[in-house]
Amino acid sequence: MTARSGDGGRDDDRPRSLPPASRDAASGRDGAGPVPEGDEPVPDSGFTIDYSGPAWYQQNPRPGPPPAPPAPDGPAPDAPASWRLFRGDGVARPAPLPPAPPWRRFGGAGRPGAAGHAPPPYLISPRHADVVNAALHLRRPLLVTGQPGTGKSSLAHAVAHELGLGEVLRWPVNSRSTVQDALYRYDAVGRLRETTMSRDHGRPEPDIGSFMRLGPLGTALVPGPRPRVLLIDELDKGDVDLPNDLLTVFEEGEFEIPELSRLSDEQPEVLVPTLRIDEKTVVVRGRVRCAEFPVVVITSNGERDFPPAFLRRCVRLELPPPDEHRLRAIVAAHLGEDALHEVDDLLQAFLRRRAPGELATDQLLNAVFLRAGGVDLDADGLLDAVLHRLSGAV
Repeated sequence: MTARSGDGGRDDDRPRSLPPASRDAASGRDGAGPVPEGDEPVPDSGFTIDYSGPAWYQQNPRPGPPPAPPAPDGPAPDAPASWRLFRGDGVARPAPLPPAPPWRRFGGAGRPGAAGHAPPPYLISPRHADVVNAALHLRRPLLVTGQPGTGKSSLAHAVAHELGLGEVLRWPVNSRSTVQDALYRYDAVGRLRETTMSRDHGRPEPDIGSFMRLGPLGTALVPGPRPRVLLIDELDKGDVDLPNDLLTVFEEGEFEIPELSRLSDEQPEVLVPTLRIDEKTVVVRGRVRCAEFPVVVITSNGERDFPPAFLRRCVRLELPPPDEHRLRAIVAAHLGEDALHEVDDLLQAFLRRRAPGELATDQLLNAVFLRAGGVDLDADGLLDAVLHRLSGAV
């Protein structure tokens, strides 16, 4: 007795007809010949049956070869130029880096402006040089303002080089800078730790001067046969009260170290390291007073105004953006006369872009240096990346 399906269909034991492909395979035919009588194809019922085995039945089929990449539409790209050190294709190509620009070389005398190495000539008009001389004669700080890249910081190095005043002491100002840190630093915690350990081991206590170091402003006020050059870089980035905090030091030319003043009776003289390596100075009764007021060069990008009391104690110098003639001279001074060949298009592009937005002179030097090194500045976006605007959203 056979059972019928619940939907009224034919019996489950009744043989089912095979699809045409299966019948062909069973009869030995390849399906190319005519269909014999009685073997008419079964009409399409609207659904298909998957005759492949279940996933668990397929025993680790061997993967076939990967498909070939599609052929490019256009011609094959040219080989990367030799200046392209990084190509972004994941292939390791160890290669030596080319020489760095002169203004990006580090490591002692190899860098222009370092000890024993003359900086590039500083190009300044006679009118502006006279303002510098006025500040030197008056022993007043020189406040240099102007757009970024006009040579404000380089002026301090030029003065130090021409007058033979040694290495420039630099104080880079930021939002957390204080006059106290620029004068000196004292490691009270380190002294307490070392003193406790010395007492526990029966050793003499370390001298207090070993835990102090004068900052750039404090080192500039150390008495000596000749004044030193101090660069206070980007004062407008500091706290709003920082210019007023400098007034007393500028007027009196001295400062006090309270930690040493309290020891003036038992230890009137203390040897304290300065900012310069292997240099120490004797601080008498906790006070440091200069013999010659240092040559102070203060730079500002004009991000905010300074109080009148501060401006009254400074000699102000406004450096304008260099014109085309001076830009050519700057390029020749830093990169040599040969760098001026085929530089007209870069110079004109720099002057065009400088009109609507701010550009720094060192950006032009970067572009000329790349051109001289064989870099294709006509590549997509490369010139825009080098001569990008310094203002607005990035």
